[in-house]
Amino acid sequence: MVQNPAVNVVSGSNSESPVIDIQLLVVDIDGTIAGESNEIRPAVIEAIHAVQAKGIPVAIATGRMYRSALRFYEAVGSKLPLMSYQGALIKDPTTGQLHRHWAISKPYALQLIDHFEQPEMRSELSIHLYINDQLYVREITPETELYAERSQVEAIAVGDLRQALDHEPTKILALSHNTDLVDHLLTSLRQRYTPAELYFTKSVATFFEATNPLVNKGTAVRYLAEEMLGLQPHNVMTIGDNFNDVEMLEYAGIGVAMGNAPTDVQAIAQWIAPSVEADGVAVAIEKFLL
Repeated sequence: MVQNPAVNVVSGSNSESPVIDIQLLVVDIDGTIAGESNEIRPAVIEAIHAVQAKGIPVAIATGRMYRSALRFYEAVGSKLPLMSYQGALIKDPTTGQLHRHWAISKPYALQLIDHFEQPEMRSELSIHLYINDQLYVREITPETELYAERSQVEAIAVGDLRQALDHEPTKILALSHNTDLVDHLLTSLRQRYTPAELYFTKSVATFFEATNPLVNKGTAVRYLAEEMLGLQPHNVMTIGDNFNDVEMLEYAGIGVAMGNAPTDVQAIAQWIAPSVEADGVAVAIEKFLL
């Protein structure tokens, strides 16, 4: 367990820096509260429930589909809106109220699909199109089967994905075990499109993800904290493990990276917890909130 020695998250002696007063905890799912088992370990559940018993609400921000994230939402007993698809879809499972749905415009979605369907990429990519919280794919590949099993959703094979674009997609994911290709997509498409056109990220080394340009977990957490709860960044603690968590780690008064996070993600966090398999979330909660 490593702490960034340059960060003081409890001192309020400097009048220019607000006192850290955490009133909201936001956690990622995969690699953060759920590891290889695809379940939340008992120690983490216990720690989250202890935080809630102190009156600090807990929210989930995930790249997962809304329907795939629901069982984790229920397991932690959250009462706040669920931030799914990197925050592109924010919905309250209790009331059914839709707070936000920022989708990718059809023209950009078509351009991305055309790009992924190029002969030199087609055989190495499994393309996932998310529309109305359903997963559409060109064909069922072994990668898609594993993804669907872990997500506990059904993949709908439609052949030409362009035919599925009757509505704007919430997210597009290109999955490949060729991590060099995933990195190439991230670099090349960030050069081709401006941040005002599309948002690109990686949630794991094999997942390239595209969303509406306004979408990231940082804007989602800001919306929940400031617009819904009347809080400020110094009232928020976030915990995540990958590049799609960077914006919410940067936003929060306390941003914690998991021990299993890439080095570049750990570098922007204020504290580094043990890995997901060592109950890192429980350790971070105990340190800062209990």
